[in-house]
Amino acid sequence: MNKVRHYIPTVIAVIILIAVWEAWCRLGNVSPVMISSPSDIVEATIDTWPTLWPATTVTLYEGVVGFLLAVLLGVMIGIGFHCSRILNAALFPLLAAAQTMPLITIAPLFIIWFGFETSGKIVIVAVFGLFPIAVQTVRGLDSVPQFYSDVALTCGATPTWTLWHVKLRVAARQIYGGVRISAAYIFATAATAEYLGARKGLGIWLQAAYNSFRTPLIFSATFVIVALTAVLLIVVNLSERILLGPASDDENPDAEE
Repeated sequence: MNKVRHYIPTVIAVIILIAVWEAWCRLGNVSPVMISSPSDIVEATIDTWPTLWPATTVTLYEGVVGFLLAVLLGVMIGIGFHCSRILNAALFPLLAAAQTMPLITIAPLFIIWFGFETSGKIVIVAVFGLFPIAVQTVRGLDSVPQFYSDVALTCGATPTWTLWHVKLRVAARQIYGGVRISAAYIFATAATAEYLGARKGLGIWLQAAYNSFRTPLIFSATFVIVALTAVLLIVVNLSERILLGPASDDENPDAEE
């Protein structure tokens, strides 16, 4: 119940924002080409849903598959940097610097390599999504207090077992922080990659809407991307709660006692 109350101000703020937006467009004689009212956006979304949904499924597929690859590769790369100081010193600065690369400078290369197929978009999503996960994984593992490993090793555990069952568990909260950062940009990255070169997807939908000056459709695709991102973040948070339990358990492990 407390969590529900926590979101009530947000819901009220969104309702007020939509009402003001609608009134401004209706009463202010705003050109629909410049900005569309919420009612026009809803109407356009319903009218074009038979074509919007297939485009959404393409971007959804690229985003989900790319995201799963990013999580797997990001965690493995982070573990590699943590276990090898030479690898860390040589490549971690390059990994951190790679996060600053704009998508528009890399996407043309992937188009040359993979063409306009969805596989190229999946690779782009995975490459750009693994950066924050890898960085947070190595930082999380490096910040695990040494006594966790000492206790496990004293009890007869091997270094490999200690890494996978102790250190990763302790660092899991911070790793999930990187996963959430990655999830927040996955579908936007997929749509942008499609916009720069693809045959189908929300990026192509946005491009067609822009070329025809159909502003409501631009908002429709934008809100679909926002909705997909929100659902993905909810799934990430649920998986964290299922696998690790509530965050309060880590803060006060003796609370139940």
